[in-house]
Amino acid sequence: MSAVTDLKTRIQRALAAAFGEDFAQTDPMIAATNDPKYGDYQVNVAMSLSKKLGKPPRQIAQDLMDNLDLGDTFEAPEIAGPGFINLRYTAQYLGQRLQTMSKADRNHDRLGIPNVTNPKKVIVDFSSPNIAKEMHVGHLRSTIIGDCIARVLEFQGHDVLRLNHVGDWGTQFGMLITYLKEVAPEALTTANAIDLGDLVAFYKKAKARFDEDEAFQLTAREEVVRLQNGNEDTLKAWRLLCEQSRKEFQVIYDLLDIQVNERGESFYNPYLADVIKDLKTLGLSVEDQGAQCVFLDGFTNREGQPLPLMVQKSDGGFNYATTDLAAIRYRLNEDKAQRVIYVTDSGQANHFEQVFQVARKAKWIPETVEITHVPFGLVQGEDGKKLKTRSGDTVRLRDLLDESIEKFGAIHDARLVAEERSETEEFKSNVARIAGLGAVKYADLSQNRTSSYIFSYDKMLADKGNTAPYMLYVYARVQSISRRGEIDFATLETPVQLQEPSELALAKHLLQMEAAIGAVADELLPNRLCQYLFELSQKFNTFYDACPVLKAEDEGLRSSRLMLCDLTARCVKLGLNLLGIEVLERM
Repeated sequence: MSAVTDLKTRIQRALAAAFGEDFAQTDPMIAATNDPKYGDYQVNVAMSLSKKLGKPPRQIAQDLMDNLDLGDTFEAPEIAGPGFINLRYTAQYLGQRLQTMSKADRNHDRLGIPNVTNPKKVIVDFSSPNIAKEMHVGHLRSTIIGDCIARVLEFQGHDVLRLNHVGDWGTQFGMLITYLKEVAPEALTTANAIDLGDLVAFYKKAKARFDEDEAFQLTAREEVVRLQNGNEDTLKAWRLLCEQSRKEFQVIYDLLDIQVNERGESFYNPYLADVIKDLKTLGLSVEDQGAQCVFLDGFTNREGQPLPLMVQKSDGGFNYATTDLAAIRYRLNEDKAQRVIYVTDSGQANHFEQVFQVARKAKWIPETVEITHVPFGLVQGEDGKKLKTRSGDTVRLRDLLDESIEKFGAIHDARLVAEERSETEEFKSNVARIAGLGAVKYADLSQNRTSSYIFSYDKMLADKGNTAPYMLYVYARVQSISRRGEIDFATLETPVQLQEPSELALAKHLLQMEAAIGAVADELLPNRLCQYLFELSQKFNTFYDACPVLKAEDEGLRSSRLMLCDLTARCVKLGLNLLGIEVLERM
């Protein structure tokens, strides 16, 4: 039981004792304080009960305090202002909690944070690049936000299925195969005949031909029909194109340490006809100009007329909505998912709102299942517009990552020169890779995902401020303390002494780690964890500057402060790992 939950129970008992059993379930209105001079929590229930009890709030607060048993968790409460009750943790309680964290298994370091009591089967749908196209900066957010959410839920003990819903089916393959038959037929019969860069260029040319050449368009559509009907030559060509793209995607995933299971649009093809059949049977699908549509609540066109969601084209073909409906049915019926999370850009918000509404109207989504769209904004350039190259092309994700590694490497090399340090090329390369990639991830995850943000290497690679390098240097500093003092943190057993204000502030923040992780799992906002880590690092540096560690006044205080250093590093490591970022023992 958390301290806040226990506090709520104790206050409700005191309310019942002071004012009768009718008040036993009253909300105590507990809020964390913003200013430590008012303690750690404020209980505001006295004001809300004043009219009902016919007493001044301060008298109600005093009656409540007279019946309140806080054990050894909080110091004696104080009444402030019109009737606020201020509560402050005891140093003894904080010390005991920190020692429990410190003794947690280091081999599987959870810092004593337990798994959730009711784990669920969760599907996180993220990344989702398109076959025959290179991953670009637009895929960055979905990939790392989805990975972070999956990591947090896995840490909590949920059974998480990570799915990559790649675009591996449809008209684009008809266009591409038709074009390649003319210019590079070997690509349709031989593996690795062309690289992905050439494939992308061919795709652009095929799209241009499709848009302007009716004869080419007709041939391409016929190729799509052959693909859908299982023509062996067309299927072979499709498989080769998919595999070529898949290899290039994996290079990015390996670089970013992303684990994801591919289940593309093609996977759901066998289930599309049943979606239409069931919607017709349920009376939800109606024919409109030859197409099958479902009319939705709350969606209208400019004239105010009902706006339908098309689920089958007039030519009998299917679309994204049909595939997404089939995916929902499969994920709930076959995968037995209890929570499904879709991580895509905010431009798809209407699409998913419509698809979810159709699935709910069809009663395919039980009330016990939570389905959520997790939208995110754009990655923008310094000019505030969508990030593009100087030529106007979309930035390739691989180029962006490589440049971050290179830039941090140059910054780190300059630092080594200034410090007159000599390190191996292997060491420098590893530091540049981890910090460069971590900087890109952290810069993205530290933003509220619903907002767009400006991509700036200067800001994200800085070693000050809310950046990955700042966190990495905090972790490395603690490891340096261990090396300089020849300290084995695992052997520290001393009671924690919290005397200085900076020690208390750091201790209290360390104990908020579990709540920060829980907030990400509930709200699906990774920036909540980033903000926690940033504030933790700030509080640690304040503590480290104010309180001698290796040269503390006595051995007990020295060991206590070393434990605070160790717990800080372990929280930083755990937090960064949940963000998908490695740590460095030395920088």
